[in-house]
Amino acid sequence: MDLDYIVFDNNGLIPCVVQDYESGRVLMMAYMNRESIQLSVEKKLACFWSRSRKCLWTKGETSGNYLHIIEMTTDCDNDTILIKVKRDGPACHKGTDSCFDSGVKIL
Repeated sequence: MDLDYIVFDNNGLIPCVVQDYESGRVLMMAYMNRESIQLSVEKKLACFWSRSRKCLWTKGETSGNYLHIIEMTTDCDNDTILIKVKRDGPACHKGTDSCFDSGVKIL
């Protein structure tokens, strides 16, 4: 796997949108670094970089709600990743299917 085409920001991160493979619904957004991308590809489980904790985390490692990767691609500029997943349970740490279920409606 060659990650040289991926455009990381100044902190070595790239935004990642997670989408339900079957429904197409957006589940969450997180950040990845080079190592989390490599681990995600190897394990076929979504792994991210926590900006607040400054460490890697695999979604589901404490809750059991893993995100099993079906597809993983970049956008046309190679500066955002889209992961399509099958999930074991709620994607949001608050227990909802999507992190966008309880957000503030802007428009």
